[in-house]
Amino acid sequence: MQRCWTTRRASTASRSTPEQIRISAADIAAHAAAAPNSVRDALVQAAERIEAFHRRLMPADLDYRDDVGVRLGARWRPLDAVGLYVPGGTAAYPSTVLMNAIPARVAGVQRVAMVVPTPDGALDPAVMAASEIAGVTEIYRVGGAQAVAALAHGTETIAPVDKIVGPGNAYVAAAKRLVFGTVGIDMIAGPSEILVVADGANEPAWIGADLLSQAEHDEDAQAILITNDSAFATQSWRRHGAVIVVRSLDEAPALINRLAPEHLELAVDEPLPLAEAVTSAGAIFLGRHTPEAIGDYVAGPNHVLPTARSARFSSGSRRWISSSARPSSAATPRASRKSARRP
Repeated sequence: MQRCWTTRRASTASRSTPEQIRISAADIAAHAAAAPNSVRDALVQAAERIEAFHRRLMPADLDYRDDVGVRLGARWRPLDAVGLYVPGGTAAYPSTVLMNAIPARVAGVQRVAMVVPTPDGALDPAVMAASEIAGVTEIYRVGGAQAVAALAHGTETIAPVDKIVGPGNAYVAAAKRLVFGTVGIDMIAGPSEILVVADGANEPAWIGADLLSQAEHDEDAQAILITNDSAFATQSWRRHGAVIVVRSLDEAPALINRLAPEHLELAVDEPLPLAEAVTSAGAIFLGRHTPEAIGDYVAGPNHVLPTARSARFSSGSRRWISSSARPSSAATPRASRKSARRP
């Protein structure tokens, strides 16, 4: 404990008073205004697409009478309060704010309490801008396992919530596991994963970049390529991840379902027949011009997805109510370029 007090990062939080832990509306607005216009425009575009998709994902109530006259039904209702964990110790994640807060707003959640670590007390303008766009006004300068505990059990400063969502490091994941039962959680998220199925007609540098898009997140991240072209395999992925060479891409679905990846790219001419055979994947990206990064930011479906083969039995799309859906995305070359122009 004494060591924690002497570290620069921990001392910033330890010297905060209860009044300073909650970020004021004025501070949110001031730091959000500091975000470059191009960044804010990109966040607005992403927010609009995320909201549009999740509105279409809302389930309908059920109400009917059976053949003996008994009235039966099911109602979908939002949670009262949700805690949103946004990482911030080593990098800023404004997309995480949008991907978690906007579905809560669409579902009708009345209270969203956000926690985010602020090393040296600094607030990231893009994260504050994303919070403003998503309508999050209750934000606290706290991170790590202690933030999860505060959201679950409550403190004098932070009222408890009903469910905690959002990614974090191994300590955050362990804390969410411990508080499950006291509150609900979205999932126990592990290191990120991507599996790309590609034939030899692809540009190797593009596929290599897609594999790196997740491998760069964490040294334990998993990046796998399945291809029917051994020469293409060598060009795309020399040093990291794994390459599986199959005799035919018809063999790919069985491997995909066994691996149950978080992100699945089908970079082939006709991706739909392959996608129809996939039963276990967090999100599917269809065609050569739909990189996984589009899903991370602007496609619309949620980017908080099941890892560690948990896509066999769960999905990250509709955590606010209920879900068994497998989101998919497909983009044309023109649409990909249009999205890429927005940072």
